Amino acid sequence: MSFVKHPRFKRGGSPIPWGISLRRRRIEMTAMYFEYYTVSDVQCVVLQINPTSAFALKAFGVQLPIPNFSLSLRPFNKSTMQFEHIIGQQEVKERLITSYKGGRLAHTQLFLGPEGSGALPLAIAFAQFVNCKQPTETDSCGVCPSCKKFQKLAHPDLHFYFPTTTTDAVKKDPKSELMLTEWRTYLSKNQGYATQNSWYDFLGVGNKQGTIYVRDAADIIGKMTLKAYEANFKVIVVWMVEKLHESASNKLLKTLEEPPDNTLILLVAERFELLLPTVRSRAQLVKVPKLTEPDVLQWLTGQDVDSAMAQSIAHQANGNLNAAIDMQGSADEAQSNFILLRQWLRLCFKPGNFVPLHQFNQEMAKLGRERQKSFLKCALESVHNSLSINNGNIQWVKSAGEELTFAQNFAPYINKANHLEIYKMINQAIYHIERNAHAGILFTDLSFQLVDLMDAGRKYVNSTR
Repeated sequence: MSFVKHPRFKRGGSPIPWGISLRRRRIEMTAMYFEYYTVSDVQCVVLQINPTSAFALKAFGVQLPIPNFSLSLRPFNKSTMQFEHIIGQQEVKERLITSYKGGRLAHTQLFLGPEGSGALPLAIAFAQFVNCKQPTETDSCGVCPSCKKFQKLAHPDLHFYFPTTTTDAVKKDPKSELMLTEWRTYLSKNQGYATQNSWYDFLGVGNKQGTIYVRDAADIIGKMTLKAYEANFKVIVVWMVEKLHESASNKLLKTLEEPPDNTLILLVAERFELLLPTVRSRAQLVKVPKLTEPDVLQWLTGQDVDSAMAQSIAHQANGNLNAAIDMQGSADEAQSNFILLRQWLRLCFKPGNFVPLHQFNQEMAKLGRERQKSFLKCALESVHNSLSINNGNIQWVKSAGEELTFAQNFAPYINKANHLEIYKMINQAIYHIERNAHAGILFTDLSFQLVDLMDAGRKYVNSTR
């Protein structure tokens, strides 16, 4: 792989690696966004193309083997929050549009959808639609002054609130207003498909967990007292409402129940059971289902992912676009989780000498909290796979190769004697990790419980033979 060094061709401050197969990536060139290709081993940079034209800049002055190129200076907006750019969810889009056109617009709405379903970009696209100056029947126009400001996430009547914590720049009293620049950059980077883990990673806060504080609630109430600057509706978007501190929630109850006229409060959440009942009862529910496998597959295919890999990732992602992106870019972590899980289960199945199990627990305790949670979620998936196999539904198992072989061998020992207890135990462990439990004690306790439960599963298998 060769490198091109050019002062105007930069990506993250590093030279751009050029591949030798037909691949596509976006790079920044001055204020414009481009895609570059290698065609027949000839390196070139191609502007975001439309169906009829494209513009090529030859990296080395080589004549391109593609005829009839024409200039089409069409800037690519990094943040295009329109319905048409949101993956799938057609029924949800239609319901939102119908409710607005029919005059049934609830002023406090709860967009409830699992991670990777697109609940946040849907909320932003809806806000852009109701404030668009020239909307079509099915979407905002994308070109009026209001839409352009929404696309930059910088409309004066669009206000974001989200979990925050102390950072290198904000040493104390964190709140959303102090991190708006980082938030806009982060959302633009991932087209609104945000996750807690990636947000905290972007802030560089390590194992800290974010909260929506009472300071944010006070800011929201203050914003509500002001009239809309130029939009039809002043929009408040609160992402991850589960993270509302109880005092912040109590402060907002009156505002959520009776927001001022021409105000739209869009709450975005992933887990209904973690929401305070007083918050749930004051918002109209907008259910955002997980994406379908064809939706994820279509998106991956559009990213030039190999067909076989795209099908495998789409199947394993289980409707989670963020999971699909992670699997596309970090297959190493998934493989590492599997290796650790296999080791852990073998140590707990026939412990004998507990020293290796103790050493394993100490090594797990050294990992970051998000990495620990990722490992335990892998364990939950393993339990789910075992139950699917035991019930004759191996087609539901989202594994292949040695992972599938291990799942088939392990499945008989997850049975009526232990599966409910194991599932509950791992979920509780994830819950306690999120609340800063001592990892060494947690994994030691978890392992000893699993030893007993695996023994119960083994005895059940022996008794049914």
